[in-house]
Amino acid sequence: MIGRFFKLAFWLVLFGTLWFAWSPRPPVLIADDKMQHILAFAALTVLFCLAYPVVRWFWILAMLAALGALIEYVQAIPVLHRDSDIRDWYADLAAIAVTMILCSIIRKLGRARRRPLQSASHVQGAGER
Repeated sequence: MIGRFFKLAFWLVLFGTLWFAWSPRPPVLIADDKMQHILAFAALTVLFCLAYPVVRWFWILAMLAALGALIEYVQAIPVLHRDSDIRDWYADLAAIAVTMILCSIIRKLGRARRRPLQSASHVQGAGER
């Protein structure tokens, strides 16, 4: 049930991001363009990691990096009246990398927190024999 929620949230944020990125005149939620990229790709990375936890980090990075590149490529189309900037893609990559590192640390801390409980019950069970 929770997995479905995160999958739905990921796809909604993805489509929202594409709409904002490719609309000729999207509403401005945050004045700083780089911060928009950082927040969008941090959110996409977190949601992707939660929605698809079995996907390896390399593929997450590759897919989201390709998405960022695609956004900049489409923004270069003159009829959209958007500006394509390689630095926007760099901001996307930085957000993806930092967010993936944070997600990995949190995941490892969660596993480490559960292990002592399991090993303590195992040791206690072994002594009762």
